[in-house]
Amino acid sequence: MSAARTAPRDGGPASAEDALDRAWREHWARLLAALVARYRRPDLAEDALADAFAAAARTWPSDGVPDNPAGWLRTAAGRRVLDRLRAEAVALRKEPLMVVEERSRPGPQDPGGEPDDGAHVPDERLRLVFACCHPALAPEARAALTLRFVAGLGVPDIARLFLVPEATMAARVTRAKKRLAASGIPFSVPPPGRLDERLDVVATVLYLVFTAGYAPGTGPDLVRVGLAGEAIRLVRLLDELLPGRPVVRALLALLVLQHARRDARATADGTLVLLAEQDRTLWHADEITVGLAVLASVPDDADGLARDYLLQARVAAEHATAPTAALTDWRAVAGHYAELEERSGSPVVRLARAVAVAEADGPQEGLALLDGLDAALPHHHRLPAVRAELLSRAGRDDEALAAFELAIERCANAAERAHLEGRRRALRGDGAPGGT
Repeated sequence: MSAARTAPRDGGPASAEDALDRAWREHWARLLAALVARYRRPDLAEDALADAFAAAARTWPSDGVPDNPAGWLRTAAGRRVLDRLRAEAVALRKEPLMVVEERSRPGPQDPGGEPDDGAHVPDERLRLVFACCHPALAPEARAALTLRFVAGLGVPDIARLFLVPEATMAARVTRAKKRLAASGIPFSVPPPGRLDERLDVVATVLYLVFTAGYAPGTGPDLVRVGLAGEAIRLVRLLDELLPGRPVVRALLALLVLQHARRDARATADGTLVLLAEQDRTLWHADEITVGLAVLASVPDDADGLARDYLLQARVAAEHATAPTAALTDWRAVAGHYAELEERSGSPVVRLARAVAVAEADGPQEGLALLDGLDAALPHHHRLPAVRAELLSRAGRDDEALAAFELAIERCANAAERAHLEGRRRALRGDGAPGGT
């Protein structure tokens, strides 16, 4: 590599390890998205980037950390992709010049014969989302690929979003990459007149990217505000690109209203703050105003996916406009969730509905709605967590403690697990330490 390097110093290997860890956290997602966008080969990009990190782990401790670690990794990964492309070209007896230049492979031709480079979509990441959402792939595969290559999410976090085991999701992503590589599916942006054909899948993916920002994953971070903010940016661009689409307007309203509460969701030290306990002066009132205005622009008779997002946005609006948690119109919230559950059959929606019903009609009514959810959510920690809270409110402390134990056992996020352990200690009332 030709990049300048910082000379090793005492404790050099440790500083290289720190630099590599920082590069992984800060640059993996961006570098992976750039590689996929440039070479249009998701099957090669991820392996090449992993190889680049492995090479850095071997060389940085002895040679010194480059002045530009991200640039070093990008160059190393790009060379590995090109090596693979050259090998494929030789194996297929193709013209070597097709892969000698470090440039994207040409996109498909439109009916007029002009190459489609995706310039009509004015953002590289949004272009990549459209490319990942090819209709030849199964909907869940499209969403999983995009979350992997655009948002840089790991397989465990993607699996949690889809409520499937990690092994299932890993196999799904692998199959999708192999299908793209083997079938010759063009990894490119559709022409302007065909963008709407992928709109629902694109909207679903951006919704999941946002959800990933607020769905605690493995590790210490409770909220990934940057990831959620990037999803909103892409939805805004989508709204400008395809104006007036109810599904986009409803999604934008939902995300803006939820994101407006971001600064109150956790304390400075990363402790979880429940909705009822949040300092509402920390909510972004200007963003709530914007979100409500966007929500008002969605037609009441919106159907399909737009209806689903509209109902969720109305729930978010009830929370955002209530002066206190006690003054929330929980019956309205429960009604929106009831319609959404009828439409989707989602066990997660049933779980949210149970919370709203408990607030409106008492814990026993909420507990009744949890019956039968264990089979649908066998690994979901929030089901036993909600059950524990409602059992505690109903005075069934022994059952509540057992439910808290199960929730703690299932919870992979450090901050959320600490909250559950604190609730368990409070219920015991004996100062017993948390732990699992």
